[in-house]
Amino acid sequence: MPRPTLYFVRHGETDWNRERRLQGQHDIPLNALGRMQSSRCGAILRDLLASAGGSASDYEYVSSPLGRSRETMELMRGELGLLPQQYRTDARLMEMSFGRWEGYTFAELQARESQGLAARERDKWGFVLPGGESYAQLVVRVSDWYAGIDRDTVVSAHGGVCRALIAHLGIAQPEVASMGDVGQGVVYVFSGNAMKRHE
Repeated sequence: MPRPTLYFVRHGETDWNRERRLQGQHDIPLNALGRMQSSRCGAILRDLLASAGGSASDYEYVSSPLGRSRETMELMRGELGLLPQQYRTDARLMEMSFGRWEGYTFAELQARESQGLAARERDKWGFVLPGGESYAQLVVRVSDWYAGIDRDTVVSAHGGVCRALIAHLGIAQPEVASMGDVGQGVVYVFSGNAMKRHE
């Protein structure tokens, strides 16, 4: 039996994204561009769901509990003509924890954590961030969430969660998935063992 289709959206831009700061599980709100990106994703979704032949109300909607993902979901649902707050959250969709690195840019970390950054470069997938997680740990909770999906679903979450799905579904090897760019203002459709980008 084929797996359900996932319509995955990374949250819109925040000021920390713009400054290239590691957000992890810090709850940073969307900025003006991030709100525009989220509304745009709602319009892209409207076209994708219509072309799939169903109504927007036929789908499951789930978000990371972090505010930037929830706001993205609510703006998308508004564009779809749905009540903005009628969706579920799931903590397993939270971004990977960057531990004590959260709030810093890589340039700032180079002065503070050069040995850790070097270790991460050698094994980005397996490296456990100080006080945080590794991608290998993240994929465990994301795959646990994915195993419970039983219908086509719209997801608002994070770049790390998308990379974990790419690895879990065998779309790319873990070390490749961990390096991939995950855009904002983009809808990724996961169908079977393939992923397609729409913007």
